[in-house]
Amino acid sequence: MMISTRGRYALRVMIHLAEHAGDGYIPMKKVAEQQGISLKYLEQILPALSKNNLIEGVHGKGGGYRLSRKPEEYTVGEILRLTEGDLAPVACLQRGAATCARKDTCKTLSMWSGFFQLTNEYFDGITLANLVSCDRSEK
Repeated sequence: MMISTRGRYALRVMIHLAEHAGDGYIPMKKVAEQQGISLKYLEQILPALSKNNLIEGVHGKGGGYRLSRKPEEYTVGEILRLTEGDLAPVACLQRGAATCARKDTCKTLSMWSGFFQLTNEYFDGITLANLVSCDRSEK
């Protein structure tokens, strides 16, 4: 599994909004400039975050985006599943996938299922607040 640019940028945007939670609505242009993300790309990401109630947007003068909840109420898993899909490592585990004809004899299904479970548990165990407070010297 590889996280796409869309998923990585969505996390950067959400972290930025969390870091500036007390500043009201942050203009998309400002987020783009400060994060080094093209405005055109942000215009593809922010509506999805807004539509799914992760962020709130206001148009016009003084408008922009802000988090709709507290940073500790978001998980990385929630954000990545929204932007990436269900994070399944193989097609047969994806949501809505047809039942594989080899399911009953597949020697690797339990391995992939375990990896999928670990991935979800890992990302669901990290909140936006955790990322905001992350000490970069630990990396």
